[in-house]
Order: sequence, then C-alpha cells, then structure tokens
Amino acid sequence: MTLYHGSNMVVRKPEVRKTAYTKDFSWGFYCTKNYEQAARWARKNERNGVVNVYEYAESTSLRIKKFPEMSDEWLDFIADCRAGKHHNYDIVEGPMADDTIWNYVNDFLSGDISREAFWALAKFRHPTHQISFHTAAALACLTFKEAEMI
Repeated sequence: MTLYHGSNMVVRKPEVRKTAYTKDFSWGFYCTKNYEQAARWARKNERNGVVNVYEYAESTSLRIKKFPEMSDEWLDFIADCRAGKHHNYDIVEGPMADDTIWNYVNDFLSGDISREAFWALAKFRHPTHQISFHTAAALACLTFKEAEMI
C-alpha cells in the first residue's frame, strides 16, 4: 500500500517523536492513503512543502488497531490519547477528525456537549484517513520511495 506523509522536509528515515501535545492516536509518525490530505499537511505551516511517499507492508507480528469508521470506540480512543494516556499498539489506523470534527471532539472532551450531541454534529462530516506508527518495529514496515516538492 502506498502511504504519504506531508512535511516541510524530506523524511527518508521516519522517527517517532514526542511533542508538546498528543495527536488523535498519541505520539507517532503519521501517514495517510490520501495524497491531497498529505499535501495539505505539507502546506500547513510552510509555503513550500514536501509529500514523502512510502510503501507500507503490514506485518502480522505487530499489534495493529484499525478503526474502519468513526465509532464510540474510536471517539473514546482519541479522547484517551489526547488526554495523554498511552496504548500498546505498534500501528493505529482509522479516520482522522478534520478541523470541524476536532472542534466537536474538544467540546465532547471538555463536557460542553454530550456523546449524543457529538454524533449528531459529526454525522454529516466526512473524516479523512490516518495511520500512525508508534514503534521502531512499526516504522520498519515503511520503505521510502520518493519525495515530491509541492
């Protein structure tokens, strides 16, 4: 499977880096199946960005969690990760909350809206795809192919 990672630089050797805040699936190296989404990530803070292209070969020996769609389990997992809780998965794949959905997630996490209100607001939104790599063994599943300047 071809995956893309948007950045401000060429990333031949991906790393898992801890940052000031956690993302949907905690700290990790994030990619997507969607080229346009990676291009948006690449342009987010930079005028010129880079879309890094990888070949991904899934390993059955790894602990992989897949969320085929937004669900209560997905929402709870994101809530836990954003709150700083750790998980034991090497790879996590599933929907990514776009900015609008993320605002709803924040409202849910802060208690401003109920779970039911979250789903009522989110049901007409179309989430995008993300796959995150959390360990060195997971990163070994990626083979760098090329980098495209955008």
